[in-house]
Amino acid sequence: MKQPVPQKTLQENTLFGQGDVFVLFGELFGRGYATGLVNEAKAAGMTIIGITVGRRDENNTLRKLTDEELATAEANLGGKIINVPLMAGFDLDAPAGEPTPTDLVNALTVDTWQDEKLDFDHIEKCRQLGQTRFKTALAEVMEQIDALIPSGKNVYFAHTMAGGIPKAKVFLVIANRIYKGRGARHMSSQALIDSDLGKLILQNFDEVSANTFGYLLEASSKIRERVEASGAQVRYTAYGYHGTSVLIDGEYKWQTYTNYTQGYAKMRLENFAKAAWDKGIKASVFNCPEIRTNSSDVFAGLELSLLPLLDALRHEQGGAFADAVWAECQALLKDGVALEDLLQKVRDFQSSPEMQPYYNFEAWPMPNSPGQAEQTIGTSQDIVNLHKDLKVLVSDALSHHVLNATGRLIFGAASDPEGPVLWLNHDVVAKQLIKDNA
Repeated sequence: MKQPVPQKTLQENTLFGQGDVFVLFGELFGRGYATGLVNEAKAAGMTIIGITVGRRDENNTLRKLTDEELATAEANLGGKIINVPLMAGFDLDAPAGEPTPTDLVNALTVDTWQDEKLDFDHIEKCRQLGQTRFKTALAEVMEQIDALIPSGKNVYFAHTMAGGIPKAKVFLVIANRIYKGRGARHMSSQALIDSDLGKLILQNFDEVSANTFGYLLEASSKIRERVEASGAQVRYTAYGYHGTSVLIDGEYKWQTYTNYTQGYAKMRLENFAKAAWDKGIKASVFNCPEIRTNSSDVFAGLELSLLPLLDALRHEQGGAFADAVWAECQALLKDGVALEDLLQKVRDFQSSPEMQPYYNFEAWPMPNSPGQAEQTIGTSQDIVNLHKDLKVLVSDALSHHVLNATGRLIFGAASDPEGPVLWLNHDVVAKQLIKDNA
């Protein structure tokens, strides 16, 4: 794809209603985009069904949720959860008595990891085991879901699986230096990509964030055929990230967080949607704006792409609502600090020479650089320090608004999607928020 394809319209839900079925294909944890979509499904009167990734016991063996865990998860979701562990990835899979990929990673050291070689023949065995485990469990999950879908009812599958970072101490150190390191602590993201460790992690990212969408499309074919034969319809959506357009010098311009190592998997995710679309299956990946979530907090400076939404709300004639959001965010800053001061730091960051090479959509995802890291991490820290409470930030408030808007945008678009891969840029997000709060 050579240019991002924006979602241009504010579509209303014209398909889903009372008794239709919404399947959340990914467990609902804490704050995140999925919450907004689940809320829309509930408001439409849909029956909510979820899945679980399961839990690991003290021996790292995958297990179902206990009765107490299941009750808590179902209360959080507001629906029934199929209690069959659907843990994606293969980082903790291995033939009996042999090391898992995570074991191999744990044997690396901070000083030698770039030169260490991994046994990819063994890793492939682990990958195959993990894939077989997942597909076997998925078949059981689909059977149980099929039994819960009445004839003639529409079905919405919302894919939300993402991640794949091995839980290894050495990688935590490396990640901190790549995503949060500046000056002497800076580390090249390309060095990770070029290493055996990086190649392993990219494979696991693919398996969790992308391949699971392909598995879902395939495993739900029986449901899809039955539902469509009854005269109803099936939709699939997934959450992508491939940069987003924000206001820069008064115009909406594509930009991205650097370095987003998972970007390779997100492009693979898009390809599954394109292939399905070509077969007549309405599957769409929505590339969403940057927000702060439990998982995205590792990326220092990610919020610099979110803060320009304040300008977008006024650019789109947000009136009283825009003023209210500005006042909400102003109240979070120290006395004597104006919200305009914060935004000027973002504008200076956007226009800095170090950032100019990164406005190249076709080169995404680009590796980080010392100058870029200094600008991104330094500006982020400067902005955080403008707040009264370092744990209550402007980016938190804006993330909540974006979460609600994207839920409405994706749910509405799912009725009659415009294509297999779409971008929710700040203009359409701002318009949705203004409309909802008029």
